[in-house]
Amino acid sequence: MSALFNVLVAAAVVALILVRQFKPQQLGGDGRKWWIIPAVLVFFAVKNGGLVDQHHQAGSIALLGAELVTGVLMGVGWAWTSKIWTEPDGTVWSRGTKATAGIWVLGIALRVGLAGLGALAGIHMGTGALLAALAASLLVRGALLMWRARPALAPYGVAAASPAQQVWKDRV
Repeated sequence: MSALFNVLVAAAVVALILVRQFKPQQLGGDGRKWWIIPAVLVFFAVKNGGLVDQHHQAGSIALLGAELVTGVLMGVGWAWTSKIWTEPDGTVWSRGTKATAGIWVLGIALRVGLAGLGALAGIHMGTGALLAALAASLLVRGALLMWRARPALAPYGVAAASPAQQVWKDRV
């Protein structure tokens, strides 16, 4: 039952991400909520154990590491390909682009490839690895989006970036 629950949690989070990623989303003014969903995913990933196959420890640790690196790279890709803009009322928004969709496709292909390699090697990777990688993606994406938006969010209590960092913000 817990594996089914983890799969349902992952599917629900992916659906939520897809809906939110490709429609305009207001970035939070206080900058505190972007890490909550990744924290919940990490909790579910480690709650049941089984992140490492006890019969193939070295291989499963390597696959878990590759899965986490893939998740981090996907988060970086999502964040850098998302458009950020400021409305006249001062609210800051973001939305995924066509390049963001390409990052999704590439990331899913990499994850399917990793799962295939693990299956060929006889390594059982539970759903915890998927949840942990998804958490890594969301954590990195959220952190980078907040970092990119800091100059525009400064009036709302988020620390302003240095002038050198402001170069990375999209033009408004």
